[in-house]
Amino acid sequence: MKTLTINLPDNLDVEEFEAKMLLAGQLYEKGKVSLGQAADIVGVSKRTFMETMGQFGFSLFNYSVEDLQRELDNI
Repeated sequence: MKTLTINLPDNLDVEEFEAKMLLAGQLYEKGKVSLGQAADIVGVSKRTFMETMGQFGFSLFNYSVEDLQRELDNI
């Protein structure tokens, strides 16, 4: 796994867990990492990551509207 060092402003009130969740959630939603990889970035289990995603405004399901419509059409 790569190591990334980010310098944040001193006045930014963000905990390490929150910053990791925000980064991992974005990467997951954009399809850059899998659910397991996102959980590893944060340092939690997949289950914990899935349960926490909503608190940060992320969706577990990253279907586009078109993908969802295709799925509904196939039913």
